[in-house]
This record gives sequence, structure tokens and C-alpha cells, in this order.
Amino acid sequence: MATSKLDRRKKYTQMVLKDSFIKLLKEKDISSITVKEICELADINRSTFYSHFSDQFDLLDKLENEIIEDMTGYLSQHHHMNEDDDIQMLENLIEYFASKQEICKTLLNEKSDNAFQKKVMVFAHQFFKNSWIADNHLDEALSEYVSTFIISGSIHVINSWLNNGMNKSPKEMAEIINNLVKKGLLGMK
Repeated sequence: MATSKLDRRKKYTQMVLKDSFIKLLKEKDISSITVKEICELADINRSTFYSHFSDQFDLLDKLENEIIEDMTGYLSQHHHMNEDDDIQMLENLIEYFASKQEICKTLLNEKSDNAFQKKVMVFAHQFFKNSWIADNHLDEALSEYVSTFIISGSIHVINSWLNNGMNKSPKEMAEIINNLVKKGLLGMK
């Protein structure tokens, strides 16, 4: 019972530190955020911070990796079979981004470093390479360009959607991205 209480406290502390960090990251570049500021905002002492993270960059890295792991879980639940599966997979992924709207908006922000965007691209590239691109029988060289184009465009479309107040449903966004990928700009109505 004591370890369960300790685990909950540890999770709570990490959550408060992450939330405080995200608040600061919305306002400032990571290089100008100090551990002291994070701790003051979280109302947690510095020794507690250092028992979880080595510095603000470690906190950012762990936060980004946590999101990538979550996305892996979301996407591993889906098996690409047909266009409806593609749309459902995209919809679920977009719903995930919506559920983490503040964090994703902040990490995908043009002002922040683009390490998170690169991590998402590497992750998505592996996923698409193993499913969609293989199913469409593209050669290795062409698949690299196609996946880069699709993934970077999709990330920017999702980021724009997040920044515009999520003015369309996740299903509508999934259909827009799917149509852009499958039919191209000129094939959309």
C-alpha cells in the first residue's frame, strides 16, 4: 500500500512539473527557462525536481518521448486494411493530439526548437514505411520522398488545426488529410 501511495505522489509531482514547464514554454524559449522557475511555478523544491529530471532539457526530452510512446500505442491498435481503416487511424491520432492540445501546440510551435517535430517525423516515417508505403508498392528512394512530403504536410495541417481552435472535428480532419494524400490537391472537391 505504501508503494502505491509513493507512486501516485511521484506521478503527481512529475505531472505538476510538466504542466509548469509547458506554461513557461508557451512564453519563453527553453534556453531561457530555469529549473528554479519551473520549481517556483510548480511549488516544488529543486531537490525534488532533480530527483526526477537532470535539467529542463531532460524534462522536455522525457515529455516528448512520452507523447511518442502514446502515439505508438494509438497507432499499434490499427491495422491498415482499407481506406476506412486509414481514416479511423488518422481520426484516432488527431483525437490524441486534441486530448493533448496545449502540449502539442506548444511543442509544435514555430518558436520552440523543432526536436519534437523531428521525433514525430521519424516515428511517423517508420510507421508509414511499414504500412501505407509498402502497400502502395513504391520503390525505396521514392518512398522516402513521398513519406517526408505526407508526414511533414500532415504535421503542419494538424498544427494549424490546433492553432485555429480545432474548428473541424477529428473525423473531418482525418478525411481532409486522407483526401490530400490519396487524391492530391487537384483531386479534392
